[in-house]
Amino acid sequence: MTKADIVDRVAEGTGLTKLETEAVVEGFFRTVIEALCQGNGIEIRGFGTYKVKKKAGRYARNPKSGEKVYVDDHFVPVFKFSKDFKGQVNNSMKEKNG
Repeated sequence: MTKADIVDRVAEGTGLTKLETEAVVEGFFRTVIEALCQGNGIEIRGFGTYKVKKKAGRYARNPKSGEKVYVDDHFVPVFKFSKDFKGQVNNSMKEKNG
């Protein structure tokens, strides 16, 4: 599913125009990115949690040359699904797959 597909579905469900819906979706994405850039987490009950984690520096291997390279400390955004979300997906997939 693409962003355009999401916009289409939300527009159908809300009665908003696709242009208005796209602005809302873009606004949501921008808000999440800005909050994470400021070091803030976001919790959406029943959906999940966005936060930033620090990854420690380590030695890695270049798969092309096999050479060892050092990767500095860095920060990565992470998303953790809520138990409700995971449960709904699990139950839906069990029903589909028998």
